[in-house]
Amino acid sequence: MSAATDTAQQEAQWKRWRAVADLYHAYFTGLILTVVTRRGTADAAEFVFRVFRRQQRERFLPGLQKLGLSHLPPAVAAARYHYLSNWIGGVHVEYMYESDTKAWIRYPPPRWIWKGTAICGVPGEVSRAMLRGWHANNGVALGDTRLGFVCTKQSVDGQDGLEGYYYQYDHPLELDQRLVFARHLEAPLFDAKTAPALPVATWPKPRLEKAYRNYAMEYVRTAAPVMVQLFGPEDAGYLLHLTGKLIGMQYFDEVAAALSATRGGPIEFASFLNALFAAQDDVAETAQSEGAFEIRQQSWKLIDDVTDCHRACAKVLEGLFEGLAAGCGRHIGVHLRPTAGGRPPLVWTVG
Repeated sequence: MSAATDTAQQEAQWKRWRAVADLYHAYFTGLILTVVTRRGTADAAEFVFRVFRRQQRERFLPGLQKLGLSHLPPAVAAARYHYLSNWIGGVHVEYMYESDTKAWIRYPPPRWIWKGTAICGVPGEVSRAMLRGWHANNGVALGDTRLGFVCTKQSVDGQDGLEGYYYQYDHPLELDQRLVFARHLEAPLFDAKTAPALPVATWPKPRLEKAYRNYAMEYVRTAAPVMVQLFGPEDAGYLLHLTGKLIGMQYFDEVAAALSATRGGPIEFASFLNALFAAQDDVAETAQSEGAFEIRQQSWKLIDDVTDCHRACAKVLEGLFEGLAAGCGRHIGVHLRPTAGGRPPLVWTVG
């Protein structure tokens, strides 16, 4: 195989991974909007708080180790973590060091999480819940309750980005002091030349591309069980399914283009699903009988290590696949055989 062919294949793979990232990114943003519109701002804020607090508890300390930041002062380590981890996921983000006890982080427009017109449907309370869930708890995770986060701007409130700084006070902070607002302040200008960078040797292009995909998928991995535990299986299943169907219908063309798939009938959609499974690193087998296709999804890596996965979590895929099928062509049926615990093997019928 020539170097040019190898490069072309790599780039095609990365394109497929990015399409998966875009699909799951849209699903997560859509899920928050679905809760806002179907259950109200308070429930959406509680949902977002729990999602980000769970991610913070699971990912923050291991992420510091992986990014080589554990040796830094708490304020600097926390700010650098948000800069590097979000940069890996394709998020617009800036970092400004001020001192060992004060370091800024800024998410300039356009905001990744509220992509496009979605930002118009996000209440300020929901955005604040994200900060309460993650940023305000970094000091606790680091064992230093003197560390807090001061938010100076919120983009959903009409300001030019979300920004603030980590600050290490000279005394322990009470719960309601770990996130405060100072709208009269403004972050210093970002200088890319002085910003931290990932070591190329341990973060080559293929690793970065896969991490970009996984970053978006991680939000859905966290959100599905959180929603089930918060709202109960019936209500959560409805919200997970509805969001998936809406997003799938909107995103079929974009994802299909990256997967070299086309619109059509059951044959084309079964082929599309197999390509999607492969782009997610899931194993699937397809058999045909009596005009229908049976796809046996042997793995669902997204929920492999989710200990509290409920069968209602599979509504994520049911909704997405129904929506994607509607985008592919009219009257394509997609059905999931009942499964214990929502775990693979998941058997899909397309016809």
